[in-house]
Amino acid sequence: MEDPETAGADTDISTMSFEQALGALEEIVQQLERGDVPLDRSITLYERGEELRKHCQARLDSAQKRIERIVADQSGQAVGTRPLDEEV
Repeated sequence: MEDPETAGADTDISTMSFEQALGALEEIVQQLERGDVPLDRSITLYERGEELRKHCQARLDSAQKRIERIVADQSGQAVGTRPLDEEV
């Protein structure tokens, strides 16, 4: 059985799905919020948490770029795309 203090600590972040990385980040936050983690371990957890946060942000940014709206000219021809949530 895996120790909850080190669960996923050796998993390569670049291979994690968004959901896996977010779950690992949430576990780290819970450990740090408890306040019973030694200083050196807290620093290690914080560093891993920052890497997980960056990974999650990159995955979100990538997903956002993929969600685009096709832009048509007055004749109805597609002329490009723009972000789906951009105001017209």
